[in-house]
Amino acid sequence: MTPLMLVLLTPLLGALALGLLRRPVVAGWFNLGVSVVSLGGALWLGAAVAVSGEVSGTLGAQLFGPSAGLGFRVDAFNVYLVVLTAFVGVTTSIFSRPYMRYVLGIGRIGPRRMRTYHSMYQLFMFTMLLALTTDNLGVMWVAVEGATLATVLLVSLYRTPEAVEAAWKYFILCGVGIALALFGTVLTYFAAQQVIADPAAGLTWSTLYANAGGLEPAVMRLAFVFLLVGYGTKVGLVPMHQWLPDAHSEGPTPMSAVLSGLLLNVALYAVVRLKMLVDGSLAETASPHLAGQLLMGFGLVSFLVAGLFLHRQRDIKRMFSYSSIEHMGLMTFAFGLGGPLATFGALLHMLVHSLTKSAIFITVGHAAHIAGTQSIDQIRGLIRTQPAVGWSLLIGVAAIAGFPPFGVFMSEFLLLTATMKSAPWFTVALLSGLAVAFAGLFRHIHPMVYGVPPEGQQPVEANMIPVAVHLSLVLWLGLAIPGFLAGWLDRATWLITGAHLL
Repeated sequence: MTPLMLVLLTPLLGALALGLLRRPVVAGWFNLGVSVVSLGGALWLGAAVAVSGEVSGTLGAQLFGPSAGLGFRVDAFNVYLVVLTAFVGVTTSIFSRPYMRYVLGIGRIGPRRMRTYHSMYQLFMFTMLLALTTDNLGVMWVAVEGATLATVLLVSLYRTPEAVEAAWKYFILCGVGIALALFGTVLTYFAAQQVIADPAAGLTWSTLYANAGGLEPAVMRLAFVFLLVGYGTKVGLVPMHQWLPDAHSEGPTPMSAVLSGLLLNVALYAVVRLKMLVDGSLAETASPHLAGQLLMGFGLVSFLVAGLFLHRQRDIKRMFSYSSIEHMGLMTFAFGLGGPLATFGALLHMLVHSLTKSAIFITVGHAAHIAGTQSIDQIRGLIRTQPAVGWSLLIGVAAIAGFPPFGVFMSEFLLLTATMKSAPWFTVALLSGLAVAFAGLFRHIHPMVYGVPPEGQQPVEANMIPVAVHLSLVLWLGLAIPGFLAGWLDRATWLITGAHLL
């Protein structure tokens, strides 16, 4: 048993077992146990990468032969996302166990759909971990598509007309996006056949990266456009973002926490990996920074549009889904800007955004139960009814808005510094976007936290441990980045840009 096998097989086998487990209480604990084992495997894998710098290999070669085995490659870039994914999977499953028991108790779902929820939760985790660790662009595409199918069933879990509509919108929009990504993957394979002798290695990322300078620039330009639009749909980039607010508002809250905190990162990871190939193929051409310029354009538009839409929301989960679009746009802009400072800031922002946004969605789930609705206008006086929920929501919003000393402030400060250094003409746009988003969040949050609670509003059973852990980590990362994490992110920065920040 290798750490990679433990990371991948645990959620896959867990999904199969949970699909058969009929007792909801036992299933909740089993789901948590599977997530804990996956986190143990991720930490083991992280330790192996820390020692050797990279872990690669082939799974299934002993059973199916060398040509049929799946190639995997884990380095400093994706291993920290693997650990983050497994960690948020554990904390969300801690929240999920009592939350979904409450949903079952009030009759929103039955035992059969509870089995569907737990099984799809672990299948969702498996597909994300597979996408992060594979060395094959084709397998990565299949894994991202698998994540789409798993989350369609989660979005439609409540079977209300709105939930079914949101699931269909998610399936159709992301299906179109993933089809475009498939066409871009085929074009990449076509370009590879001109320079790589072994046809079986035409989709192997490490082989493509080693031969990136020989890939046909014109084909790779076209391929990246399709890949960016395709995977950008999963990232939630404007104008391909329409599925995301509906999916968040209609699906169960634990799904929102992992969707916003993890899946968007996985899709952005795929885009950055592909950008590295395109940059290598265009290095000697007249437009060597085309991929970065496209990322900057899509990222900046998404960042500004999402900030404006924050002001118009009436559903609390939709509001925070637009906040996710805003932050994914900021990360996309930073990766497009390039350079060690912007890349380091983007990697840090991926981390702190995931921790903060998943904590916020957990808190929002409890707030919606207290008020009996997700309507912003009807959620009032949380800090009086249940101080733990009210204070957590207020602190979480302060963190995601970029208040010091939280980690989001540190990562945004790095991104602004890099922008002023490399592209100062975008600084005003970034500052304006941050101010608009800040105003949009706090104009809604203030009455929800400090307003007069409706008569008869009562506290609910709330598990705030995951929220406390996440926000404490975000605060810690704002005050001082641990040396091992700084080194980890610096190595990832070097892999992406070829330059160290530290």
